[in-house]
Formats: sequence, C-alpha cells, structure tokens
Amino acid sequence: MSQTDHPAATKDARTWAKTIATYSQPSNARGSLEFALSLVPFALIWAAMALLISHGYWAGLILALPAAGFLLRLFMIQHDCGHGACFRSTQANDWVGRAVGVMTLTPYSNWKRSHALHHAGSGCLDHRGFGEIATLTVEEYKALSTWKKFKYRLYRHPLVLFGIGPAYLFILDHRLPLGSMRRGWQPWISTMGTNLALAALVAALIWLVGWKVFLVVQLPITLLAATAGVWLFFVQHQFEETSWERIPVWQRQHAALHGSSHYDLPQPLRWFTANIGVHHVHHLSARIPFYRLGRVLRDHPELRKINRMTLLDSLKTIPLALWDETQSRMISFREYRRTQAIAA
Repeated sequence: MSQTDHPAATKDARTWAKTIATYSQPSNARGSLEFALSLVPFALIWAAMALLISHGYWAGLILALPAAGFLLRLFMIQHDCGHGACFRSTQANDWVGRAVGVMTLTPYSNWKRSHALHHAGSGCLDHRGFGEIATLTVEEYKALSTWKKFKYRLYRHPLVLFGIGPAYLFILDHRLPLGSMRRGWQPWISTMGTNLALAALVAALIWLVGWKVFLVVQLPITLLAATAGVWLFFVQHQFEETSWERIPVWQRQHAALHGSSHYDLPQPLRWFTANIGVHHVHHLSARIPFYRLGRVLRDHPELRKINRMTLLDSLKTIPLALWDETQSRMISFREYRRTQAIAA
C-alpha cells in the first residue's frame, strides 16, 4: 500500500508526534514486571536445557527456541532502556541495560550511542552508517568497481546477512569498539566492562555445568536470538516503499513515520519481540515504552495502516538491496540488472 493511500498519511508526521507523545510515561512497576517475565523464564529454560543435556537427553536442545525468544525479548528491554523508556529514572534504565547487555553480548553504553545516531538520521541518505543495514543507492552501486560490487552483493546475500553476519556481530564485533576509536575512552570502558562481566558469568556457568554443556546450551540460543534480531532490524527499514531522502528534503519525523514498517506480527511473536514491530510509532516517539505501543495502535487505529507488513509480506523484502532515487523505492539486484540491460 502506498503511503498516500490511507487517511493517516494526510496527517502531518509532526502532528502525529505531538499526538502520541502523551504515551511516553514509563512505569517502574510495569517495567520491573516485564523484565522479570523475560529474565526468570530465560534462566529456568537455560537451567532445564543444561540439566537435560548433561544427563544425555539431547532432545533438550528443542528448548533453545523458546530460550532464544526470551533472550530476544531481553534485548528489546535493553533497547527500551537505551531510550530511557522502560523505567522512570535514568539510573534504573542504564543499570538494567548494562546487566542485560552482558547476557545479549552487547556493550550497552556504546550501543546506546550508536543507536541514538541511527534514530537521529534514519532515512537520510547523507547520514548513513550508524547502527543500520548498509544500503547503497543505484547510482552509488553503479559507480563501484567490480570487486566492490561483489563485496556488497556478498554482504547482502541472505546467508551472510542473516547467518554469518549476526554471529559475527554479537560474538566477535561487539568485543572491541573498533568503529568508535575516535570517541575516546567511553566506548572502551563500555566494551571492556561488558567483556569482564561476561567472562565472570561464563566462568561461573562453566564451573557449574562444564564447558561442553555450556557451549551446547548457549551457542544455539545466541545464534537463534541474534539472527532473529538482525531479521527484525532488516524488515523495519528495508521494504520497498520505505523513505530515503537527502538534505534539505529529508525531515526526521516524516522519515521516522514513513521510513519504518509496521511489522504486524501474530501472537506470541508480538510479545516475544516486545512490540518492536510497531516500529513506525517507535521511531516517531522513541520514549514510548514498548508496553504502551499496542495501546497507541488501539487508540489511533489509522496508524495501523501505515507501512503495514505481515509475516508473508516480509519475505518479499529479502531480495531488496538498492535504493532507486528516481523511483523512490527499494529494488533487487535482479531488477537493477534488468533495467541496466534495457538502458543498454
């Protein structure tokens, strides 16, 4: 559906931002409950897996799927903490975020800053490269050498983007702040502090269950959760009718509302992903807690129609790789080659 095909598109994005700003009031009680409902089941399932596998019951590996779901939800709570949207106080958000960051292998403070930059310039072609899926325009891709085109196509291949990429990002890339060297000591303090806490946690778990059981339990949970997280981030912005503009045409509120999808997931996926599919509303007002996003849609049903995407629809986004500025839409490599052949 085109952005201009529904009544909500006629309402200015800035007006929508003012309308929904009233929902950005975190609750300590609700935030604590949501945190407990994610952490406790994750810990219990992890322990159950370790117990079953240590006694030779390898069928316990099937529990890796729900465990990954709870770990993913913990990451989403960390995400809300980074926006100051889970609890009322900054200290509570930051300390919970740091603690969860150890479990999600993510240096919280360093990630928080890069994610804030992503929100600040989302949809701006002059402000790319901050915590997002790398995206080239058609003209930029056309100007690349053969070798660089191959590297970009490889990066965009589903096996790399949703397989190798998530594992590399969370297990290896997050261990050193190599992309933040110019920002002084803060990225190093965040990353090394997370690494030290992670080392202590891993050492304690290995002491309890042994290194073989630890790896058999933790590795599939981490890989499943990481892949799901990258997939969610991909479909939130990489869809055909997303919004990319250059300065001065680019407007932050418009890009937030129309450059982010409404990934309308069924339950229980909506719960496990902490309503992150309501991404257009989240980008428009990032201080709204995830546990209030559903209420925003109930109170303002016209927002449901903006960039709505179902599970089936989301599969169609996988081939999309290039932003065509002439058509204002994402296209695939196959479509690019076809248009180049016609032009030739």
